[in-house]
Amino acid sequence: MADDWRDDRIGSALKGVNPTVLRRLDAGFAVIGDVQFLPGYSVLLVDEPGVRRLSDLPRSRRMAFLADMDRLGEAVERACRRLDPEFRRVNLEILGNTDDFLHAHVWPRFEWESPDLVRRPVWLYPAESWRDPANALGPRYDPWREAIGQELDALSAPTAGPRSAG
Repeated sequence: MADDWRDDRIGSALKGVNPTVLRRLDAGFAVIGDVQFLPGYSVLLVDEPGVRRLSDLPRSRRMAFLADMDRLGEAVERACRRLDPEFRRVNLEILGNTDDFLHAHVWPRFEWESPDLVRRPVWLYPAESWRDPANALGPRYDPWREAIGQELDALSAPTAGPRSAG
């Protein structure tokens, strides 16, 4: 069945069959979200099955996961700023109330959002936003997928050393 990867998002990412994976990072997988009512929504999945919370990881892996979350957040910010002039900011969240594995949400926010929602948590969006087929991940969101991937690559590239004076 085509949706089997959804039953084990981390295992399917490790096997290379999770179609939402954007890039492999140091402590996880950057994936594009299943719903895109806020285009560019992405998630960082931990790369160790069975890890339920940040505190389950040794400190060095926690720091690597948080650094990956920062990198994904910056990549989403850069991509959204490039693709939508009404980009506002990103919200970063580690919740784990529904899916019982460590993951972090990266929600882009936009000026075009409804005034009663733009300053509130994304989770207060009406159920229709989450279920509307027009918001489901599909080819229409490929430009977002590509832009976020490019930004992740740029942020992962080795940086040049300090410039010499003279």
